[in-house]
Amino acid sequence: MPSMSRSSLNDLTAFVAVATHRSFRRAADEIGTAPSTLSHAMRALEERMGVRLLNRTTRSVSPTEAGFQLLGRLQPALASLDEALDSVAGFRGNVAGTVRINAPRLVAGLLVRGVLQQMAERHPDVIVDIVVEGRLIDIVSSGFDAGVRLLGSVPKDMIAVPLARALTFICVASPAYLDRFGDPKTPEELQRHHCIGHRMPSGKLYRWEFERAGQELVIEANGPVVLDDEELMVEAAIEDLGVAYVADWAAEAALSGGRLRKVLTAWMPAAEEVAVYYPGHRAVPPALRAFLDVVKDLRKKEP
Repeated sequence: MPSMSRSSLNDLTAFVAVATHRSFRRAADEIGTAPSTLSHAMRALEERMGVRLLNRTTRSVSPTEAGFQLLGRLQPALASLDEALDSVAGFRGNVAGTVRINAPRLVAGLLVRGVLQQMAERHPDVIVDIVVEGRLIDIVSSGFDAGVRLLGSVPKDMIAVPLARALTFICVASPAYLDRFGDPKTPEELQRHHCIGHRMPSGKLYRWEFERAGQELVIEANGPVVLDDEELMVEAAIEDLGVAYVADWAAEAALSGGRLRKVLTAWMPAAEEVAVYYPGHRAVPPALRAFLDVVKDLRKKEP
C-alpha cells in the first residue's frame, strides 16, 4: 500500500470534491486550481491505487463503485482530521475572521435570536455575514462557508448541525380584531376572516397548512393584504388587519406584550428542525468551527 504523503492527502481531498460535485470545473473552482490539473491528479491517484475511481465522459464525471466506497470512507475521515487540527486553534489566541452564511428569512431569525448573541460574547473578533434570500442555492459555488435550511432539505453530501430551536408556525391576530370578528375555532372558519397573505420568493401565495390528530388541511388564505416579510405580517396583524400565519420567533414580542393573541393552536403543524450545514470534504476555517461549536453548545443546553 502506498504511504500517505502530503501530496496524496491533497489528492484525496480533491477526489472528494470531484466525486461530490461530479464536475472537474466546479471542483477546481472550489480548490483553486485548473480543471486539467485536477483531471491529471485524479488519473495519477487512480494509477497509484491501482483502481478506477471515476467514470468520465465528454460531458460528465461520476464515481465508480470503488469511488463511491472510497468517498463514503473519506468524507467522515477528512471531517475528523479538520476537527483535530481545529481543536488546537484556541492556542493561537482569539479566533478571528468572517463566516459567510446563506439562509432563508424564515430561519435566519432563529440565528439572530440565539446563536449571534453567543457568538458576539465568545468570539468578538468573528464577523458573521448572513445573506438572506428565498431560493435554495449551492453554497459552495456561491462562496458561502455554510447555509441554514430545514433539516430534511439539507443536501446529502453536506454535514448538518441542528439548531437548538426548531421552526414553529403560529396563527395570530390582535385582541381588537378578535373582539370584532371572533376567534376562529377551525381552519375552515378562516374563510370568513381577513387573512394576511404571504407571498413566497417564487411569487406564489403560501397556502396555510394545518394538522390535528393526523388530519391535514391546506387553506387558501384570502384577505386585503399580501406581504413577503414575517415581521411586516406581524405588524399588519397588530394593526388589526387580520389573522397572520407566521414563524413564532417573529411574533414573540407582540405576544408577550399583549398586542397579539394566538388562535387555532390545536391545529398548528409540528415544529420542524433547522440545521446549519457545510461541506464535509473541505477544511473548516476556525471562524466557522467557532460558529458551529456555539450551535452545538446551545443544542446541548436545550431542555
